Amino acid sequence: MRHLRLPVAVTRAGMIAEQVVRAFWPLWTVAFLIMAPLMMGWQDDLPLEVFWGSAVVSVLALLAALIWGARRFRVPSRVEAVERVDAAMPGRPIAAIADTQAIGSGDAASEAVWRAHVARMAERTKSARAVEPDLRVSDRDPYGLRFIALLFFVTALLFGSLWRVGSVGEIVTGGEPTLASGPVWEGWVEPPAYTGKPSIYLNDVPEGPLRVPEGSQVTLRLYGEVGALTVAETVSGRVGEVGAASEAQQSFEITQSGSLSVEGPNGVSWTVTAIADQPPTVELTGPIEADAGGELSQPFTATDDYGVESGTATITLDLASVDRAHGLMIDPDPMEPLVLDLPMPFTGDRSDFEEFLIENLSEHPLANLPVTMQLAVTDASDQTAQTPSEQLILPGRRFFQPFAKAVIEQRRDLMWSKANAPRINQILRAMSHRPEGLFSNETTYLRLRTIIRRLDNMAEFGMNDEGQAEIVQALWDLAIQLEDGRLADARARLERAQERLAEAMRNGASDEEIAELMQELREATNDYMRMLAEEAEPGEDGTDQRDMAGNSTEMSMDELQALMDRIEELMQEGRMAEAQELMEQLNEMMENMRVTRGEGGDGPQTPGQQSMQDLAETLRDQEDLSDDAFRDLQEQFNPGQQGQPGQPQQPGQQGQQGQQGQQPGQNQPGQQGQNGQQPGQDGRQGQGQGVGRDGQSGQQGDNGRGGEGDERSLADRQRALRDELERQRNGLPSLDGEAGDIARRSLERAEGAMEGAEDALREGDLAEAIDRQAEAMDALRNGMRQLGQALAENQTAEPGQGSEQGEASGRPVPGQRDPLGREMGNTGQLGTDQEMLGREEINRRAEELLGEIRRRSAEQDRPEVERDYLRRLLDQF
Repeated sequence: MRHLRLPVAVTRAGMIAEQVVRAFWPLWTVAFLIMAPLMMGWQDDLPLEVFWGSAVVSVLALLAALIWGARRFRVPSRVEAVERVDAAMPGRPIAAIADTQAIGSGDAASEAVWRAHVARMAERTKSARAVEPDLRVSDRDPYGLRFIALLFFVTALLFGSLWRVGSVGEIVTGGEPTLASGPVWEGWVEPPAYTGKPSIYLNDVPEGPLRVPEGSQVTLRLYGEVGALTVAETVSGRVGEVGAASEAQQSFEITQSGSLSVEGPNGVSWTVTAIADQPPTVELTGPIEADAGGELSQPFTATDDYGVESGTATITLDLASVDRAHGLMIDPDPMEPLVLDLPMPFTGDRSDFEEFLIENLSEHPLANLPVTMQLAVTDASDQTAQTPSEQLILPGRRFFQPFAKAVIEQRRDLMWSKANAPRINQILRAMSHRPEGLFSNETTYLRLRTIIRRLDNMAEFGMNDEGQAEIVQALWDLAIQLEDGRLADARARLERAQERLAEAMRNGASDEEIAELMQELREATNDYMRMLAEEAEPGEDGTDQRDMAGNSTEMSMDELQALMDRIEELMQEGRMAEAQELMEQLNEMMENMRVTRGEGGDGPQTPGQQSMQDLAETLRDQEDLSDDAFRDLQEQFNPGQQGQPGQPQQPGQQGQQGQQGQQPGQNQPGQQGQNGQQPGQDGRQGQGQGVGRDGQSGQQGDNGRGGEGDERSLADRQRALRDELERQRNGLPSLDGEAGDIARRSLERAEGAMEGAEDALREGDLAEAIDRQAEAMDALRNGMRQLGQALAENQTAEPGQGSEQGEASGRPVPGQRDPLGREMGNTGQLGTDQEMLGREEINRRAEELLGEIRRRSAEQDRPEVERDYLRRLLDQF
């Protein structure tokens, strides 16, 4: 069977390989362990005694491994190879062919069957294939010593040289080394790590021109007789003590272009060109911009041949350009320049990039003052580039509320110099002398008075840096609360938004400020329309709801939005006169607008409507009580300002004030109510009276407000309000949904705040009582808002809502509009299915969000885990 010769021969060769590997793996393991240190040149550095000792141990180890392998090596026979091939086939056909018939010989039928079987087995042998050898020796080397030796050998191949093994013969013979036997020097050039360039093995570089980065480190090793080879170079520029040119190992840095050569047998020479590291560049690519909140954005670009490492922006006060007026007339206190870290790319190449410096410096002393800004970047070789000083006004938050602007101006003067403290104290006292109409709530007035007291103490004992920082922060918080604080109702918020927009028209504002002010006006208008919808029933107290019915105007929310869009467009185009005219038209329409109630509006109230009305009355009573407490607190600080002590009130005045339709606490800025008293009059009518739900005012003792008996009277009124709120909370209708649960929790929180106010009133702590009353009013408003939403969600389940068709079907009437003039949705709920947010608004908000992520990711003081998360967000967008 000639077709079996090749598979058997190949299989036998594989079996021989198995024997070689299994018998001699210790031999080549020991050989690799010996070759690795020789290729690395250890024999040249070790003492001669250590070398000979290692050599004896190495030879003995090789002989032992060779003898161990020779004793275990056995050449496989051909019969063993045939058996392995036969065992790999099903039925062992080769052995079957060699067998003889044991039973049935001489029987023709039996012999025919045997011949058929042999023929079938012979046919099966044609599929014989060579069997792969098993070269695994893991059972003989469980610790992987062969792999450790192989690792050492591969490392020596990468970082050593086979030529270095030749030095062993020189050591053994003890003769003089011969330079003609091959290369007897080695050299490397290692560029600076920041360049990212690989190391150069000089033995592989032909002589001629050689370009390397400046600052590269050259290492040369000379082998053989000292003086046979020398190094000549002009690239290091070394002066003074320089080692001998024939030293066995030399190292120096390339600082300039020149020549480098190894002189002697097998010498070589190169003309080296040192590639200088170019300094970085940085420049401003656009003007500085700022949004309405004072956050600045300065685009810049930076380049470097190998990459920029870091950068800073230095902002310095431009004293020569400051308008030295008012609090800036005196010389400023020493002010250190502001240094900001420039944002660097987290990933990618830093050799050429463009970024934005985004910071909010509204609270810094340099905000809104003339400054000079200079950017500087540094590369890895400490080379620095700077931009020319750019003169600009450092952006900061702009305030449009006049009182807030005045507070911010005093804050600026105090940061300018501590010597301004007496002047600032006088101005703040003048601002707080007539607080009526200036303060939106009691808290802002108390904050101002606290600041004034702190300034008085510092005037007596001196102001240090900590005290200055405390007053500066307090003034900032006060201005923010005056500018953005919560207003009593949507009407006041709308007027505030209109005043801020009108102020922006007069003073000029950026596009970002215009966009924010218009957004505030839109939100205030929506709240105002919602308030009109809730208070659509004509008032019973003589307010303008009934009087203006004849001049009312019905218009859709889309028309209002279109008008406000036109105002914003005119302002961005600089056509302020036309924008002001449209603004006046909008104000007139908002004054004349009312929301009519549908059919059945005069029917009986549902339990939900009754609860809303009761809560609204409780809120008004709480506002009245808070006003009375605030007037008492004013009397404590400014005795005699609220009327003459001991002067009884005229009987007619109490009745007159009880008939006022405008509740205390709801007066507009600059108004004193409807009692006819204006600022500047002699204040003959006392201001210490509180109007309750029954129209009666609190009693005033002979010694004025603020006495112990009067405080107990306020506490009793607070207790009555808390009991009334508890009754209303227990009588709320059963409403499903999250809004109903939030409403109940808000009312519980309001009740707890009222209890705290009552305790503070009984203890005589009016300031704490006012704070708790403000908390109670906020919770009441939130509860009413959530209760209204819950009633709207459960509207279809309440009787008496909508038309007959709406009651029968549970769905809105086609073409019906909600109180804001929008078409009702198809889901049976209040509101609309239309998309009210335009595409431009979505894009603007997305851009603002992305800018905020960039700003936070550039802040070096944030935790690393947060910055990693922000980087991943930026990578996705």
